[in-house]
Amino acid sequence: QLDLHGLRTDEAREALGQFIRHAHKTGLRCVRVVHGKGLGSPGRTPVLKSRVQRWLVQKHEVLAFVQARPAEGGAGALVVLLQPVGQRRP
Repeated sequence: QLDLHGLRTDEAREALGQFIRHAHKTGLRCVRVVHGKGLGSPGRTPVLKSRVQRWLVQKHEVLAFVQARPAEGGAGALVVLLQPVGQRRP
């Protein structure tokens, strides 16, 4: 799991990239990324949510992602399915 709470946008992007690369390299297939619901942000809107989604679609290691179930973070987290090791999305 990666928790991006409290990180600036540039820090979050770098942390996400490193996390996804490492998880894929070690053979993990499913990981959770917590981006937050934005409740502590100015305007109480999520800053990272849409950005994390845009960044994930750019990662060749990522096969798919969905919003987490309520018990796993709900609207403040994503469950990410990674490609099997040795396979890449075209």
